Amino acid sequence: MEKRYKPQKIEKKIYSFWEKNSFFKPNSTSKKKPWSCIMPPPNANAPLHVGHAVFVTVEDILARFYRMQQRPTLWLPGFDHAGFETQYVYEKKKGGVFSKNREEVYKNIWDYTQKNKKVAREQVKSLGASADWSREKFTLDPDVIENVYDTFKKLYKDGLIYRGERIINWCPKDKTSLSDLEVNYQNQKGKLWHIKYFIFDKNEVKPGKLKYITVATVRPETMFGDTAIAVNPNDKRYKKVVGKTAILPLVGRKIPIIADTKVDMEFGTGAVKVTPAHDPLDFEIAERHKLQKINVISEKTTIFLSGDFPEKIKESFNGLKTYEAREKIIEKLKSQEFIEKEEEYKHKISVCYKCKTPVEPLISKQWFVRVEPLAKKSIKLVKDGKINFYPEYYKKIFLHWMVNIHDWNISRQIVWGIRIPIWYCKNKVKNCNEIIVSNKKPQKCPRCNGDNLIPENDVFDTWFSSGQWPFVALGYPKSKDFKTFYPTSVMETGWDILFFWVARMIMLGTYVTGKIPFCDVILHGLVRDKDRQKMSKSKGNTIDPLAVVSEHGADALRMAVIFGNTTGKDTIISEEKVIGQRNFTNKIWNASRFVLTQLNKDFKPQKVKPKYTKKDKWILEEVKKTKKKVTKYIETYKIHQAANEIYHFFWHKFCDKTIEDCKKRIVNTNNNDDDRNTAKLILWKTLYESLKILHPFTPFITEEIYQKLPSKPKKALIIENWQ
Repeated sequence: MEKRYKPQKIEKKIYSFWEKNSFFKPNSTSKKKPWSCIMPPPNANAPLHVGHAVFVTVEDILARFYRMQQRPTLWLPGFDHAGFETQYVYEKKKGGVFSKNREEVYKNIWDYTQKNKKVAREQVKSLGASADWSREKFTLDPDVIENVYDTFKKLYKDGLIYRGERIINWCPKDKTSLSDLEVNYQNQKGKLWHIKYFIFDKNEVKPGKLKYITVATVRPETMFGDTAIAVNPNDKRYKKVVGKTAILPLVGRKIPIIADTKVDMEFGTGAVKVTPAHDPLDFEIAERHKLQKINVISEKTTIFLSGDFPEKIKESFNGLKTYEAREKIIEKLKSQEFIEKEEEYKHKISVCYKCKTPVEPLISKQWFVRVEPLAKKSIKLVKDGKINFYPEYYKKIFLHWMVNIHDWNISRQIVWGIRIPIWYCKNKVKNCNEIIVSNKKPQKCPRCNGDNLIPENDVFDTWFSSGQWPFVALGYPKSKDFKTFYPTSVMETGWDILFFWVARMIMLGTYVTGKIPFCDVILHGLVRDKDRQKMSKSKGNTIDPLAVVSEHGADALRMAVIFGNTTGKDTIISEEKVIGQRNFTNKIWNASRFVLTQLNKDFKPQKVKPKYTKKDKWILEEVKKTKKKVTKYIETYKIHQAANEIYHFFWHKFCDKTIEDCKKRIVNTNNNDDDRNTAKLILWKTLYESLKILHPFTPFITEEIYQKLPSKPKKALIIENWQ
């Protein structure tokens, strides 16, 4: 062995050795219970960042551990086309999409993602991922798309898919609807306007009584779409006006005053304007009270008034941008003394998570999944303990969200993705508007026999396809892999996509296959720097995993992302922490180098007739205790505690005590051969067992040392027997 550990010379060689010998493939001869995990597919639109090192490390530790348990182990890798995000990144990188031809744009983005996939794949490999790359999947593989279409058809047939007008998040810049995950929130300084809505009463209100109700709002530009005023039923201030009618300022429309428990009595005056077409909460209130929904803002975020609005109002406001309309509305309200007061107000606004453009809540005709029936089954499975969460407190969070779940908008107005398999009949002669579900263009409309069939241009929300990832990646329904490895053993991912991905995998997996998609869910936190700041390019505190691996080695980075980081909590990572774990890998190397120098190449541990000392028995017992603890910690997903246990065992018990004790016995010429050979046997046994326990955490260095170990039992450490 060389004096210094040089990971740069070792890691690629070792990984190539593993791949060439197909060690990442499941053991087909084992009769034990299979273990499987589907890799959360990284987005195929950019190189990976250090956050990816967390899930790669945790999942690889599990895969290596269960593989050494001699269980048929499948860790299946893949990549996500990532719909909107990839199209946004591509357009930004290229300065915009230069072609209006849909097929050409799609092909250009396809080529772009294939290059990124190659880079990302090599990054994952550099971290030591023992995934079976022969089974790698992409969310746009033909068989995956076919499965996604089948799921859509099944949902549609069962009445769980519908096309309807509901409120959505609309990005005016990117011109697409967004999922809740694609919306961020920013604090903004603004104003809160208190506007008088006069109460209509044929008999007039008695003198001294309330003649108007004051409504507080931060968005007066939406007031043309008001269809009610709402107060909380427990608010004593407004008991006598509930059920009365108010007059919408400037427009003159009569709107009801209603009571709804969702109204916050502490906000503003406790009375709020209800604008169902431009506010999610107002939309819910309108659904409960059967209120009219009037859309007054276009997808271009301009005022669009039609129908029975006064002509003067339409002439004054149509075509204005919302911020222009706001100024003009306030001016008119002030001139007519409708403004009671205005005050400075800090509030949060929703913005597109990519372009940071303020998101406009709009009512739009989109494709939705009716999720309540799917959610009910998922709730029961979790409550019955069929699916477990680690840490357990995420179970409560999951259940709370699932109980309050809304229908899911699955259509996106972009090119990149899986096109929704819908065709519309536009036979004007017979006035046919038939909707046909089909992957390919039908020859004729089944209703009118017309051939003027127009395809749906929208594509699926990327979460709709990735929500089916566990079973489609395994080749549902007929493949041997699906029959062998589904349900999968574990799903490990970030807590921030618990609702948007994990929940949807549970709902769609159980709906399509009749089985849960995975038994256990492990959730890790966000990656933060040493000052506990979230890592971001704008802050300049990101860490390039390849640069770290190149300088300090993959094993050091792997230990750094798990050591001292509790499961479910945010992961603290810094270069200093990586250097600390590089020191640990150096310790492993130096200690192993000493042991191997004391053992000749022909050392046969089975031929030694040991005469154990008290210290020898102690370290052998400590090995058993450590292995037992590490096993328990890994099986309960307390990976950080397992890492801590083996770290302290190797450094403080093996190196500081046993090696020092054995060193004295071996070099002491007064000792007899039996004692010296026993000391050598203790070194061999302890190193051998240590390498096995360390291997899931630091696979490269332990495999390299194992290959130099005299009388190594197997061809490779990666397939060693944990016991």
